[in-house]
Amino acid sequence: MAKVQKLLQPGQRIRVLIVDDSVVIRQLIKRALESDTVLEIVGVAANGSIALAKIAQLNPDVVTLDIEMPDDDGLETLRRIRRDHAEVRVIMFSTLTERGASATLEALALGADDYVTKSPNDSLGQLRGELVPKVKQFFAIPENREAKSAVAPSVTTASAPAIVVLGISTGGPAALARLLPHFPADFPLPFLIVQHMPPLFTKLLADRLNETCALSVREAVDGALIEPGAVWIAPGDFHMRVVAKGPEGARIKLDQGPPENSCRPAVDVLFASVAEVFGSKVLAAVLTGMGRDGRRGAALLKAKGASIIAQDEASSVVWGMPGSVVQDGLADVVLPLDEIHREIIARASGSKLTSRPARQIPQLDVATGRAREVICPR
Repeated sequence: MAKVQKLLQPGQRIRVLIVDDSVVIRQLIKRALESDTVLEIVGVAANGSIALAKIAQLNPDVVTLDIEMPDDDGLETLRRIRRDHAEVRVIMFSTLTERGASATLEALALGADDYVTKSPNDSLGQLRGELVPKVKQFFAIPENREAKSAVAPSVTTASAPAIVVLGISTGGPAALARLLPHFPADFPLPFLIVQHMPPLFTKLLADRLNETCALSVREAVDGALIEPGAVWIAPGDFHMRVVAKGPEGARIKLDQGPPENSCRPAVDVLFASVAEVFGSKVLAAVLTGMGRDGRRGAALLKAKGASIIAQDEASSVVWGMPGSVVQDGLADVVLPLDEIHREIIARASGSKLTSRPARQIPQLDVATGRAREVICPR
């Protein structure tokens, strides 16, 4: 079940418990988090058993949890946290290895809220830049709030779509695991997906989804022909674009151009390219995620007459990306995650299941803190 963003009261701090068997890593995480005055380290734990006792004692808002620990490993500890302390946010720490990536995807499936990859070569600044925004993304911080209403979406005359594109970040693997299995093998459109994840993780994610979906789900490869019924996920550290090549149709183009919105792959890059190639014949969906990636691309798609779906706040892990699209008046419809597949299938057949417009909502820090702090895994 999705948890709503918690509104901090003036002067209130985010309480964090650090769980890692390494004294060095615990100290590094502690130093990284203490650099932000909104964050308070309420305790540390060397293993899962100690962590569970301290959660009950200290009532933290967020737990950073190492996946690989002796005794109770991170996954077993996570299961027990989700059973006994469902409202606590959990950020997993993982290594950039195949084993670490696989364990991270398992943790996200078990209910972890997000993850951070660690390397022996990471500096304090690198860790701070990735971890601090991820801790703060679950909270609306009073000094960053603006009270304003969403702009009503403009009226468009969208064509029948020829392609579906999705942008997603925090909470994405679990959301995709719920969304994609609903599509039948004969679904007539291709899917292109940008999920903010590092290399290796995206390949394992595609493989896991392929096992549960009727559609073919693969990590994208350069030059692949975009065909109906295929799902392509952008590989970590590569932008994914669409280019028109000859009479056979559009193809995927991968590149390592500069990060956009501190992300590579970036949703904006994909959306901008499909706007150029497919114009109004695009059905885009912006799902759960931190930051604003996808907002600029959604505006380009809207200008071409494309249709845009945004996930609602209640079903999002973080309502940053879809919230920014809604609040800019770019969403044609705002839906819970479990209704989005029906809307896509209906629109693919040339009809609309619902015409509910973006609702009027207060803007509660959709960038999850200051925009300049938004950093995505690379």
